[in-house]
Amino acid sequence: MQASFITRAAHESDGLRLGKSYFFTEEYLNMNTIRLWPRRSALILAFLLVAAINALAQQSADKSCPVRVTLLQVNDVYQFAPVDRGAAGGLARLATLHKEVLKESPNTLFLLAGDTISPSVESNTYKGAQMIDAWNAVGIDFAVFGNHEFDFGPDVLIQRMKESHFTWLGANVIDVKTGKTFAETPPYVIREFQGVKLGIFGLTLPETKNTSRPGPNIEFRNSCATAQATVAEMKAKGVNTIIALTHLSMGEDKALARCVEGIDVIIGGHEHTLLQSLSGRTPIFKMTADAREMGRIRLNLNSLTGRLESMDWEVVPVDSRVALDAEFDARMSKYEPLLKELAVPIGRTMVPLNAKSKESRTRETNIGDFIADAFRKATGADVALVNSGSIRADDLIPAGELTEREVLSMLPFADPILKLEVTGETLRKALENGVSLSAEASEPGRFPQVSGLRFSFDARRPAGSRVTSVTIGGKPLEEKKIYTLATSSFIALQGGDGYEVLKGARQLLKPEAAQKAPDILKKAITSVSSIAPQTDGRIMRLDQAAGAGDEPCTPAPDKK
Repeated sequence: MQASFITRAAHESDGLRLGKSYFFTEEYLNMNTIRLWPRRSALILAFLLVAAINALAQQSADKSCPVRVTLLQVNDVYQFAPVDRGAAGGLARLATLHKEVLKESPNTLFLLAGDTISPSVESNTYKGAQMIDAWNAVGIDFAVFGNHEFDFGPDVLIQRMKESHFTWLGANVIDVKTGKTFAETPPYVIREFQGVKLGIFGLTLPETKNTSRPGPNIEFRNSCATAQATVAEMKAKGVNTIIALTHLSMGEDKALARCVEGIDVIIGGHEHTLLQSLSGRTPIFKMTADAREMGRIRLNLNSLTGRLESMDWEVVPVDSRVALDAEFDARMSKYEPLLKELAVPIGRTMVPLNAKSKESRTRETNIGDFIADAFRKATGADVALVNSGSIRADDLIPAGELTEREVLSMLPFADPILKLEVTGETLRKALENGVSLSAEASEPGRFPQVSGLRFSFDARRPAGSRVTSVTIGGKPLEEKKIYTLATSSFIALQGGDGYEVLKGARQLLKPEAAQKAPDILKKAITSVSSIAPQTDGRIMRLDQAAGAGDEPCTPAPDKK
């Protein structure tokens, strides 16, 4: 009988506790209970019946209806304007998509997986302030520090953080003076949706110490150890669904998933490549660069336990089919004069220029050759070495006119190009450093583009002994011979990207007298009617033909 079922449910429900169970027959309930019982008792029973029904309905809803939370993700976004000559990206389009998703799913968090303050042509002028303005207009919620957030030094980053209407994360980024997180950013955040707690924490590449300019007082602690402590602390506070927002390499993200139990999803960046993977039971998602697409993840969380039950994931194209948000454009109108200036054609190329990050960081490219040749010519050096991480356009620039933006976007870092005096032995060690991560990382920024020399390497060999041959001017490199080398101050003075071997080399052309990298490139393009660079085999990778895998396995040494 329904009535007796309701009263039993009322007794058993957590929300309503009765001293005893009441069982009534349908015939009895049809009687005039108001007449048989005192009026007060009848009112109490009616109240209890209504409360029981509500409690049962709520319990039933909790079991059948999960709490749905939507995560939006982008990473490595350096420009707020559309890229690929207007065909893709653009934060005005992201703003439109964000508003549309919020209408469908109020429980939405927009996440940026690092790298936005630098580098870009605009950031050379505004030091990333334009990107903070843009993200504030889009309405993102959380961002993790990328390695390039520190390119202008910690003081500039702190100023950008003060301007941000969103929260920065970086649990492993520590100020050694205080022992606390950098700028006292929260090591994690907990958001509650319909009574369910969701935790988010951020991790940044430890190599940022050598690839950017964080200063002497900032250290980047071990990701695994940091995550273990952070996840444990969140779980102690009742969090059962945890998101890692990371700016790590894919290999590091996979290692993170294996070393820490309890991370449900890793939202990552850094590679500039659309990637999805699974490590252990943890999915990892990354977008490409400059908001060419947006990731959308729908989390279905158990409303009773707070645990992740399932998820759905899709890549949303950000292209010309998405309308530009008028409100965003109005807020960014103050940057319009610079955008128009950057759109002016200043040169021409007869062939497409391969400035894609993945190619520049793994093999010889035509623009890599062209830049290295320009550096060598501008300094009169015997050879030149360019770390591929400084080539930033991440685009295949089509043949035709070259705008100011396209030229400067290839080399946005305004580093002086120095002329050093080095021995052949030092030069070989520099090349070894350049290929030391070619088997271990998918897009190592230290990979060398060169001029005036030819070399071959085999990434199957141990790091430090991968270079198999080097010739300069058609002759084998001589270990004790003195050569002149053109390279950036980032490499020569700071030992950036691991090029410590070049620090302290004699400077024949010092920073104050040297030309800046983008000026050299611009002059090389504008001094002729058109360019048509081609690769010529100056870099040979011997392991590619053997089909080396993405993640070669190095067996552990036998224990004795």
